[in-house]
Amino acid sequence: YHIAGQDVVIGASIGIAMAPANGSSFDELMRHADIALYRSKQGGKGRFCYFEPDMDAKQRDRHVLERDLRAAIEAGQFELHYQPLYSATSSDICGLEALVRWRHPTRGLVPPGEFIPLAETSGLISGLGALVLRDACTFAQSWPPHLRVAVNVSPVQLRDRRIVDTVAAALQSSGLEPGRLELEITETALLEARSSEVLRELKALGVRLALDDFGTGFSSISHLQFVRFDRIKIDRSFIQSTGPAEG
Repeated sequence: YHIAGQDVVIGASIGIAMAPANGSSFDELMRHADIALYRSKQGGKGRFCYFEPDMDAKQRDRHVLERDLRAAIEAGQFELHYQPLYSATSSDICGLEALVRWRHPTRGLVPPGEFIPLAETSGLISGLGALVLRDACTFAQSWPPHLRVAVNVSPVQLRDRRIVDTVAAALQSSGLEPGRLELEITETALLEARSSEVLRELKALGVRLALDDFGTGFSSISHLQFVRFDRIKIDRSFIQSTGPAEG
């Protein structure tokens, strides 16, 4: 459909539960179909998925992990690990990247690949992101003044205008100079119009912006005209795919 100068494409994701194998009551079938729908959406758009018994157990485990994640954010049960960033010209350390880790009381160290997507889909990413920003800025304030701290920002966070206030609050409470904070975003976030507006507001605060994993998505140099980036991290796969020409 072409509406108000914009092309609007309607798609569908489908979850399927069959009686009597997947349930004999209406409520049970709908619950299992909803679980299958969630799995279908996880795999991408425009897919269908049949319910399988192991999906129910995984869904229950997800609910438990989401409950624990909510409690962990309220209690501040996260660790920040720091990865050094080196200057390509001098080989000196010019900053450190903050990497969040969750040490669960019974599960042990939960990989970011498990709890970050969960935080995004459950609406908990804003609270977690605010916690990471505050702690990273506070810790960086004790470093030598030439070192900056890099913090990853989720595309979901950038859809919310409040991220600007969150960053400003972290800078104010820590006393860190804005130029020593670098926010890393993905190309997916850059392609969203609203995110571009938010990025310009963040840039106005005086913080640095870095584009992460450039070359993994719909990469184009033209995308860089929306926001002025201080650093671009080119993905290894992009470099490998542009090897020396034959002949």
